[in-house]
Amino acid sequence: MPSSWSPALCLGAWLLLLLLPRLARAEGAVPIPITCFTRGLDIRKEKADVLCPGGCSLEEFSVFGNIVYASVSSICGAAVHRGVIGTSGGPVRVYSLPGRENYSSVAANGIQSQTLSRWSASFAVTKGKSSTQEATGRAVSTANPPSDCKADIAFLIDGSFNIGQRRFNLQKNFVGKVALMLGVGTEGPHVGLVQASEHPKIEFYLKNFTSAKDVLFAIKEVGFRGGNSNTGKALKHTAQKFFTADTGVRKGIPKVVVVFIDGWPSDDIEEAGIVAREFGVNVFIVSVAKPIPEELGMVQDVAFVDKAVCRNNGFFSYHMPNWFGTTKYVKPLVQKLCTHEQMMCSKTCYNSVNIAFLIDGSSSVGDSNFRLMLEFVSNIAKTFEISDIGAKIAAVQFTYDQRTEFSFTDYNTKENVLAVLANIRYMSGGTATGDAISFTVRNVFGPIRDSPNKNFLVIVTDGQSYDDVRGPAAAAHDAGITIFSVGVAWAPLDDLKDMASKPKESHAFFTREFTGLEPIVSDVIRGICRDFLESQQ
Repeated sequence: MPSSWSPALCLGAWLLLLLLPRLARAEGAVPIPITCFTRGLDIRKEKADVLCPGGCSLEEFSVFGNIVYASVSSICGAAVHRGVIGTSGGPVRVYSLPGRENYSSVAANGIQSQTLSRWSASFAVTKGKSSTQEATGRAVSTANPPSDCKADIAFLIDGSFNIGQRRFNLQKNFVGKVALMLGVGTEGPHVGLVQASEHPKIEFYLKNFTSAKDVLFAIKEVGFRGGNSNTGKALKHTAQKFFTADTGVRKGIPKVVVVFIDGWPSDDIEEAGIVAREFGVNVFIVSVAKPIPEELGMVQDVAFVDKAVCRNNGFFSYHMPNWFGTTKYVKPLVQKLCTHEQMMCSKTCYNSVNIAFLIDGSSSVGDSNFRLMLEFVSNIAKTFEISDIGAKIAAVQFTYDQRTEFSFTDYNTKENVLAVLANIRYMSGGTATGDAISFTVRNVFGPIRDSPNKNFLVIVTDGQSYDDVRGPAAAAHDAGITIFSVGVAWAPLDDLKDMASKPKESHAFFTREFTGLEPIVSDVIRGICRDFLESQQ
């Protein structure tokens, strides 16, 4: 018995230890998943049920004391040392105790605990049970991640002097908990880590580790760099360099960056957010310790979160008041990262294409049939996710002359595009499709030649062109524009094939009647998505 303890304190502590198993049996709380390195001081409750993972290396544990452990000790390490769990992990109940002096060194269950002269807080551990425990006493794990969670995730952590060494370690601990609950695995989420400081550093890539155990160890080994919190610089670097096939990115899986900001960034983050969106990366911001009113004068842009995230709709921003007691924030964040339908910045055929419609307004069409053509165009357009960073739509009407009804940059919402399409006025005149193709390539696609989206041209015509279509169509193909030709009534099949991209049979369509345009809508949409996916390989 340590000489510094009073008889009453000693008696109270030993009575509590004797009662712990009984108290543990009396209550069944859902255990919180923790990492091999979670310490007693990370659990800020008098009593907590936690779930230790399997596969922790005994040599990695830091344990101080015996029976009563200093709160700087690893909880799972103390549980193994005490014999509460084995190396395969399991549920543990943790009880907070007062600080003390003279933590003893004892070898038990493969762990040699260390001495410590004094510490401000202690804890004890007993066998834990989940609330879903069966009558046989078999614990049912509650740490299973969503079964269909698939994402390629870069954790962009703050390694600046702004966060400091202590909070940096707490940040790493939180990231480890998130990785653990995500269920990192070959078929599940893959994660990597980038540290933001004076200069960004990619600590490890998606391809480096495919098990939670290895990821946790890698996170533990990351050293604090210091410097300014150049988060914008690091985010831009991550969007451009991290997500490549060589570094492990997977086709068809959402690309995600989770940016941790302690306080505020010291550089411009808005441009980095734009670059990330252009690269199809979903940016989440986890802000910790927002600037207080007295500090706002030092913040370059107080709306930095709204300008960096994928969408300013509340889904992509997440706030924690500080780095203490963060366990309760793990599950909600994981649920966000696994909600694929909300990943609005992932590149798909629906949000990463520019589609121009070249609409025949010649006299042979007639006003009522022209309305059916506009309805055909609208039914295709409304399928796509039109926005300032998503799909773009343009429309040109042609006879012998050409008229740009609206360009790619005129309207950024689906509602506006559909409204303008519905109100296009019928021109009437001759048919010069070749000139119209050249006009569209030059005046509609030309101004957006640097767009990251894939370009498509859908031509709708009802008759034979009075000029050559083969040369202008070939020039469009050479400019990277995929052409779908849709003919009605008297449109020659040879013209349609001459204009269409290869393979001709899947890019040229024909119907005798204008009412036959409706079934072609789905064919064109499927064709656009097929071509887009092939271009991403």
